[in-house]
Amino acid sequence: MTVRTLVVDDDFAVAAIHRGFLEAIPEFTVVGEAHSGGGTLRAVETLRPDLVLLDIHLPDMSGLEVLARLRARSGPPVDVIAVTAARERETVRQAMSRGVDHYLVKPFTRAAFLDRMRQYLARRTEVQRLGRWLDQDEVDRLLQHRPRAIGLPKGLSPVTLRLVTEALRAGGGNLSAQEVGERAGLSRVSARRYLEHLVAVGKAEVQPRYGVANRPSHGYRLT
Repeated sequence: MTVRTLVVDDDFAVAAIHRGFLEAIPEFTVVGEAHSGGGTLRAVETLRPDLVLLDIHLPDMSGLEVLARLRARSGPPVDVIAVTAARERETVRQAMSRGVDHYLVKPFTRAAFLDRMRQYLARRTEVQRLGRWLDQDEVDRLLQHRPRAIGLPKGLSPVTLRLVTEALRAGGGNLSAQEVGERAGLSRVSARRYLEHLVAVGKAEVQPRYGVANRPSHGYRLT
């Protein structure tokens, strides 16, 4: 199986990087690039890709509008993976409601990109393996499919990681593990594990602070 893929990004250099990443996976073939919403819609009609890697921030229209038009068209169905720096909650929610297959937030490593593409490929293979008529177990398995978090250590949950990240963001930074735990509904020990992971991947940093009796301590803030 070869997945014919259209790469969409307003930045020509970034599109070329994503094309290069995909060329490392034999099951994917890049059939073209587009750098605007209108160009994407025209390319889908002429190139008939199986998959579109879609940026949200495009010069002429939002990638969300492109996604909605792709879902409303009468031609062959096309899968869409959002590959974008847009990470606002409402943007992600709208992308999900309009039928995005995966959502990959920039910046990411080459390994993370390839892992997400292989996840997509595995699910596509599973869907094509199923017969025309599905039983309840097969329906449930497809509906319960969720992209797993990239690079999370064993025992850490992507949902809880988001809670910890939002707690740090809402608190304005320099919060202790205890304070983050209270905001996120976690124990101090659990909160510390997630905070240490954020520090390890460069998404948070440790800052000095003073606690009871002016004793030196440390807090965390997002980078």
